Amino acid sequence: MNMEASSTWNPEQIEQRKLEESVGQNTTENFVTCIHRAKLAGNFRDIMVTWSKTLIGHSLIIMVEENPCEGTQSTCKIDLKTWQFWGKKGLKSFKVDEKRVDVYWDLRSAKFSTCSPEPSSGYYVALVSDKELILFLGDQKKEAYSRTKCRPSSMDAALVHKKENVFAKKCFCTRTMLGEGKREHHIIIESSINPGPYDDPEMWISVDGIESVRVSNLHWRFRGNETLVVDGIPVQIFWDVHDWLYNNDDESVSGPGTFIFMQGNINRDEEVDEDYSVGRRRRSNPNCDGVDFDYQVITAEFCHFLYAWKTE
Repeated sequence: MNMEASSTWNPEQIEQRKLEESVGQNTTENFVTCIHRAKLAGNFRDIMVTWSKTLIGHSLIIMVEENPCEGTQSTCKIDLKTWQFWGKKGLKSFKVDEKRVDVYWDLRSAKFSTCSPEPSSGYYVALVSDKELILFLGDQKKEAYSRTKCRPSSMDAALVHKKENVFAKKCFCTRTMLGEGKREHHIIIESSINPGPYDDPEMWISVDGIESVRVSNLHWRFRGNETLVVDGIPVQIFWDVHDWLYNNDDESVSGPGTFIFMQGNINRDEEVDEDYSVGRRRRSNPNCDGVDFDYQVITAEFCHFLYAWKTE
């Protein structure tokens, strides 16, 4: 077992600051971060899971929110070196509010796509506490239950936020949870930024192989949004591909195109940011010296931030 030390937790900046500290300062690093809401040690908490990829292998970082009054979090990091087969199955333990949490993983048969550091199949990661399966990742649930000897949680964890970098020349692929039942859908974003001399740049977005959004004349429509229906549920897609078209001359690499997939209805004039997507309501607690303590559980609409980096 390996007990990981807690470090400073800032609820207001968790999505950005902690990701940079744990995964690295390189903004173009290949990573996927998901925030799940789950009941653990008697309270609903945010569990942030980050997969990242480097030249020497993959890594997995799991951060669990503790008491915001104390400003702490618990962190578990798993390094998966390409040449180390033994590290692809294991167990680490840490504590959350004095409750033991076990992290089991088996990635010996995990399959990774070329466009994402997150495994696509053949693996499991399981967070267990009080003999309950708090959070499950992967497609080998039977194997996870057999190994952990735990029971299902009384309330399933909810995926409320996803953030990732994707690299490609002109075709960007990702997976996202949308629609009724929050089942996984395959998203493809394609673009023609440098067409012929008499053609305008354009972009199209497909969901499960069906073209759902087509944007022509990107020089004028490099920012915008559309609403489509996925499994009977409205999904709003926002995009900003200004940096694809108008890169600064002094920059060797163009900035990313930004895409947001948000389930549910919001005011189109309202600015969308990552704090909004987490879906919390905060209120001040007098016992916390003014710190927003009571994270009321609400119906969290899923939000996916995608940063699409063009490569040559």
